[in-house]
Amino acid sequence: MMTLEEAMALQPAWLTYWIYVLTFGVFLLPLTLLIWRQTRLTTLLIIIANIGSFIGVEWLFANLGYVKLLGLPHIILYTPLVIYLLSQYKRPDMPVLPKRIIMAIMVVMLVSLAFDYTDALRYLAGSTAPFPGTEPSAAS
Repeated sequence: MMTLEEAMALQPAWLTYWIYVLTFGVFLLPLTLLIWRQTRLTTLLIIIANIGSFIGVEWLFANLGYVKLLGLPHIILYTPLVIYLLSQYKRPDMPVLPKRIIMAIMVVMLVSLAFDYTDALRYLAGSTAPFPGTEPSAAS
């Protein structure tokens, strides 16, 4: 019975480093936005998207194994969130430091989405086999 974390540990080392960057950029860095009144709603929306993404990825892993479609929750939730973040970045009343933080969060999300869209397209093109040992029967 393999967990998602165990399956990710079998991936190349760069993926582990990317997960650290992703964790910092979309889970920890947004918490700093709680400091400013103008960005508290933004922080809440990011937290909701992250919780939804986490639940979605875990559900997909439990049902499909470690497949290229695991980024689908990011696609569904981060795509509109990045558009929203861009609108917040452009607000005239937004102080400089939160603008920079928002930009950093958007960059991390956009890199993540580049991987996620690529993997989802590969999945749709027929690359649907789970990483060996992570099939649903092995994961449950």
